[in-house]
Amino acid sequence: MKTINLTKTLKQANEHFLAGQYTEALRDYSLALKDYPESKEAYNGAILSDMAMSGESAGEALFDYYTILRSEDNESADIIISEILETMDGTMEQLSGLFDETVKQRLAYEDGIMYTEFKELVQNDNDFNRIFENIMFSTRVIITEKEDFVDFLDNLIDHGYKEMALSYLESALGVYPNDRQLRNLLRRLAKGKSIEN
Repeated sequence: MKTINLTKTLKQANEHFLAGQYTEALRDYSLALKDYPESKEAYNGAILSDMAMSGESAGEALFDYYTILRSEDNESADIIISEILETMDGTMEQLSGLFDETVKQRLAYEDGIMYTEFKELVQNDNDFNRIFENIMFSTRVIITEKEDFVDFLDNLIDHGYKEMALSYLESALGVYPNDRQLRNLLRRLAKGKSIEN
């Protein structure tokens, strides 16, 4: 016999997690798993709580990402987060190598416009949307620095390209699961979505 209400327990667990009460969140997710072992949300929540309890900020970043994904499609969110959690072991090595010199040199020879050039065009024209749309259909913007990537995402959000920004953030989270700047951008997107709904 089931002793808990799954929806209520998961809601409480999520609230505990958001409040930084990871021990309580883990307890609630575990209670949910005891009665509902097939619950992917409870399983993922328990792993993320455990990560956050051990001081890994990736747990918090992934939880923010998970929350945004669940607002769109629960089933897909469960699958995506499960896959990310299964492949977490290699992400720190990927993080350090993502923007290394080899990548920068390779990208410099490919067709496209460097982000610094793109920023100059926007600054001279003072119309991000027009410049971005022109560039997007004729070439591509090459970003070799993480700070430029964050700035680019920030501009996409500011100028109404929220879905595109979310798409880039989804990819970035696989490599930067504990990055505070990306987590802040995710929170901005999540706040924007909750205001729109």
